[in-house]
Amino acid sequence: MTAPRISTTNHSTVIPRLRALRAVMAERGIDAVLIPSSDPHLSEYLPERWQGRQWFSGFTGSAGTMIVTRDVAGVWTDARYWEQAEAELAGSTVQLMRVAPGAGANYIEWLVETLQPGQKVAVDGAVLGLAVGRQLQQSLAARGIVLDAVSDPLHDVWTDRPGLPTVPIYEHGAPYAANSRSVKLAAVRAAMARVGAGCHVVSTLDDIAYLLNLRGADVEFNPVFLAHVLIDAEHGVLFIGEGRVDPALRALLCEDGVDLAPYEAFTRALADLPADTVLLLDPRRVTFGTCRSIPQGVKVIDAVNPTTLAKAVKEDVEIDHVRSAMVEDGAALCEFFAWLEPLLAPREARMVAGTAPTELDIDARLTAVRAQRPGFVGRSFATIAGFNANGAIVHYRATETSHRRITGDGLLLIDSGAQYVGGTTDITRMVAVGTTSTAQRRDCTLVLKGLIALSSARFPLGVRAPMLDSLARSPIWAEGIDYGHGTGHGVGYFLNVHEGPQSISSTAMPEPHTAMLPGMITSIEPGIYRPGHWGVRIENLVLNRFAEHTAFGDFLCFETLTLCPIDTRCLDLSMLSAEERTWLNAYHATVRARLFSLLDGPALAWLLERTTPV
Repeated sequence: MTAPRISTTNHSTVIPRLRALRAVMAERGIDAVLIPSSDPHLSEYLPERWQGRQWFSGFTGSAGTMIVTRDVAGVWTDARYWEQAEAELAGSTVQLMRVAPGAGANYIEWLVETLQPGQKVAVDGAVLGLAVGRQLQQSLAARGIVLDAVSDPLHDVWTDRPGLPTVPIYEHGAPYAANSRSVKLAAVRAAMARVGAGCHVVSTLDDIAYLLNLRGADVEFNPVFLAHVLIDAEHGVLFIGEGRVDPALRALLCEDGVDLAPYEAFTRALADLPADTVLLLDPRRVTFGTCRSIPQGVKVIDAVNPTTLAKAVKEDVEIDHVRSAMVEDGAALCEFFAWLEPLLAPREARMVAGTAPTELDIDARLTAVRAQRPGFVGRSFATIAGFNANGAIVHYRATETSHRRITGDGLLLIDSGAQYVGGTTDITRMVAVGTTSTAQRRDCTLVLKGLIALSSARFPLGVRAPMLDSLARSPIWAEGIDYGHGTGHGVGYFLNVHEGPQSISSTAMPEPHTAMLPGMITSIEPGIYRPGHWGVRIENLVLNRFAEHTAFGDFLCFETLTLCPIDTRCLDLSMLSAEERTWLNAYHATVRARLFSLLDGPALAWLLERTTPV
């Protein structure tokens, strides 16, 4: 579960920005402007240059779509962000438009119902996903509404818009890369040949970083860089900002048949494709504007990027590195909790302002202890540290102007993660502060039961990941409770903390490409949220492993990778079955065994205490 970035806007800036945008709309005869949360690579986390939705609304969540008409401005977002959006949009004149589960792009319906035939909608097609763009174009055309997806409607208003990143990129090679760049390129070309394609375009940043064994720092928390790639049967072209590849790395790329071209030359290269080209592209991973650059005569084959599945299924060497990264991360977490819990223990410290840690202190200390571990590169997302009511905000993030000191009794939710050269981590733990209530312990136990139920599952090879979601929800549903986010997301290998194609979610479609295969790493993170009171989430990362072969085929199971004790003080142990107690004790025994030799002093004492069998 990830957190939003810090807002650089406030209501005193949002209102004049909207006024200026509406003035430009009036000059150009535009009746509505659509502002996606997206960039030309359809990234989840955006470089500053494409933070338009945040710049015009003040809403900092990582998902949402903004629409501005002559008299209405709204942000459409799902249940994960409702409480956050309500707080951030209050007083800005921007309305929160709640998107129900499974409602998809319902803002398109709103546009169709609100606008009249002959009116115009403007959007930057370069950042509009192809599937959404096609749906938008079709829906508006049926109503007689004009779509302008060529010009950027924000250009004349956002005059101090940030430029493109310029930080050099670097190689992620041996011993961490299991396969060389040339081997990966050959695998992609073999996949192209199987579908009859002679050319392939890749725009998603983690696909490019994986394919070329390169890393960067253009997107907050994700070690990727802004680029496009065009591959044919013999060569590849990396479209990237000039000066970002040093001569030595350029020579290595050239040896593997990869040439460099300016980032801005990408659309021109597409436009220059010969008319007889057969082009493979993933319609979910390219933009509407990208496809508009492709000549009419080019035959387009829609298929999932070959790299999407290749990077999701980790090699044995990569898995070994991930396990090592989990050990380092677990050791860091023990150091952190050994520091934190004594500060929370004395009642007088919890009750007196200025003596107890703040939510901001949690983030700073976690980063500091992780930075001491070998291979640490940075955080994998902004830490979520929410005490009591703040924990009920799914994507909460403490800021200098809005945070709590951890005083009193209750629950502290800490969701954090790190990037190591050998893997990406993501973990959520609950901490008992003072005296927890019966209701709080009940919620924590129900969430743990959901975690155990899915973690213990065996399932057929190739089962669609969304079909597993109900296993984690079942103990929670049984009590008439639900949560408004997915249960699990794929996790990259020193790449994006959110990765496909697998998604354990009740709202995801169980399509063939979501099949669970050995080597995939996925989070399991059920939760319960009570707005205004507390939130609960417990999260581990798990690895798909072969379990057994039966008369009914091959079956997989999960290996839990995350190594950190679960605070049993948050639990009502009487609610756990014998099997669930066995799972918890076995997990804690593994954590103790894997981390014991890395710790001493208070951290070791904390580990031993928190892994005592129940």
